[in-house]
Amino acid sequence: PKTPDNVADVTELEAYLNELVESETPPGLSVTVVKDGEQVYSNAFGYADLPQGVESTPETVYHWWSMTKVATAVSILQLAEQGKLKLDDPVVDHLPFFEVEYPSADSEIITIRHLLNHTSGLPSMIPALLGWVHTEDMTMDQTAILKEQLPSFNKLNFEPGIDAEYTNHAYLVLGAIIEAVSGQSYEDYVRENVLQPLAMDSTDFIYRDDMALHEATGSHPFVSIFTPMLPFLLDMDALMRERIGTQYWLERVYLDVTPSTGLIGSSPDVANLMVDLLSDESELLSASSIAAMQPTGDQPSERPLGWAQFGEENGRSWVQHRGGGPGFATV
Repeated sequence: PKTPDNVADVTELEAYLNELVESETPPGLSVTVVKDGEQVYSNAFGYADLPQGVESTPETVYHWWSMTKVATAVSILQLAEQGKLKLDDPVVDHLPFFEVEYPSADSEIITIRHLLNHTSGLPSMIPALLGWVHTEDMTMDQTAILKEQLPSFNKLNFEPGIDAEYTNHAYLVLGAIIEAVSGQSYEDYVRENVLQPLAMDSTDFIYRDDMALHEATGSHPFVSIFTPMLPFLLDMDALMRERIGTQYWLERVYLDVTPSTGLIGSSPDVANLMVDLLSDESELLSASSIAAMQPTGDQPSERPLGWAQFGEENGRSWVQHRGGGPGFATV
């Protein structure tokens, strides 16, 4: 169904969202709205698992996929505030194995800031990343993954700092930096320093038993832009639970790489993070770090840290991060 240009009230909003899930693309969704620093609306529509008749609720948990990058950026900014790194440190200062092929002998060295705002020139690792999956309820050593994969993705697409191109690769590198300077796994650092302070109790990198009670089952249209590549990247027999009509329903799956894609959680938990990053008194970051996450202009060096999309509308600036991967889409 066509997206309306506007809705006059909650009734019109819900009429559209019900029409949307009835089309089964998506079959279900949860939405939370924030105003003036508070959650003012939270609701769900359609089904978290249509074949099993499980309805979506505000507590339903979904893979965040690339929205995870916001939490990764927050973690790096925290470590900068703690004096454990500087945003303009060369990456190689923290990861001595980080060897890349620069465009020229005079290229600027990649810094942590370049990684945060997608100006490093590193390639994205897509589509290969979509094939790095596992089904066990576990996370993997992110530094080890980077060491293994870096030689295949070490040729820069452009000179660092002169252009911007969205890249998952950069955030895998940031995850390894978090591990190097914190002495913790990437996942444990985020749990202790991002999720717990904001009482994001329904969010984690694996489906804990309490989260599994509210688990959405991933689904994928039989025909879409990604369909032709899936059999080449994934074991579809292992991944697909069933096919009904034009929709695949998937088994539980994790991507190996967590700093760019790994969180799973509910929409109210996402809103907790959003409220904090909009606050004048953030629980997670100083005012200067919050400011660094806002765009200051259109030049590569003026891009926001941690956000993928940004702009201005009606005289007000906005930032956004989307996420998409096997079975789920988020914003």
